[in-house]
Amino acid sequence: MKRRALLEGEMSFKRASAAALLAALASAPAAAIDVDAGDYTALPAGTNLALVYYQHAERDKLYSKGSKVPLNAGLDSDVGILRGVHFMDIGGYIVDPQFLLPFGKLKAKDGTSFLGDTGGTGDLLLAATVWLVNRKETNTYFGITPFLSLPTGQYDRSKALNLGENRTKFTLQAGYITSLTKSLSLDLVGDFTVYGRNREFGAAGATLEQKTSYQAQAHLRYHVNPAFDLRAGVSKAITGETSVNGVDQGDRGSTTKFNVGASYFVRPTTQVLATYGRDASVREGFKENNRLNLRLLQVF
Repeated sequence: MKRRALLEGEMSFKRASAAALLAALASAPAAAIDVDAGDYTALPAGTNLALVYYQHAERDKLYSKGSKVPLNAGLDSDVGILRGVHFMDIGGYIVDPQFLLPFGKLKAKDGTSFLGDTGGTGDLLLAATVWLVNRKETNTYFGITPFLSLPTGQYDRSKALNLGENRTKFTLQAGYITSLTKSLSLDLVGDFTVYGRNREFGAAGATLEQKTSYQAQAHLRYHVNPAFDLRAGVSKAITGETSVNGVDQGDRGSTTKFNVGASYFVRPTTQVLATYGRDASVREGFKENNRLNLRLLQVF
């Protein structure tokens, strides 16, 4: 009887861990630091940017270790970001201290509707790019950006879905822009992310840890004229395996996605951007079948 009770307890813990990890996967919309083509362009010192982002994403498949889970899964997200950027000169280098504040809502549906829904603000992100190469005349730029994600977002361990992660994250990213021809430019971006512990993970208040994640992005832009461009991008992310209370979960992820879109300066200081994308392959977690990104940028 004692052994049976122990086995039942172990199975109960594993089920709880699985449910909690599924919830963590569902919260992945804010996990990666994606960039838009042109983000690593250095602007003159004293320039300020105000940006508003909106993303609507729909997910209709769930994967585990590269295989589709036999479940009619569903998760929709509507996420916005407020971003402020200031360009300044420090010792001859352009630096842009900035903040990003996400907000929005997540809603599970169909066979994963038991995850429920949530809304509110996400974790505050602080960053600053330092440009080591800044050659406007040849459209050549190279910058390095440290990002610090602070656990300020709304988090409730009793909820399956949360916009906040209840942990600190640090990302180091590098971006490079160059012109291939007079009308064609290439953006290359790579980063890695290390994670702090979430000591209030899931209903049981377990400790969640995660190994380092990596991401690489590439974007091509065709400049129709100085104000208007067409763009396409691809991204590959490798997400680190997690452990719950020291037990490895075997959930190292891999996601490949793409997007196409355009940007246009409706005025010399106002740009609108729209991209459409979806996941091409997913090893672990929900797969996006539709993703629409909109951005409004104001220079002042």
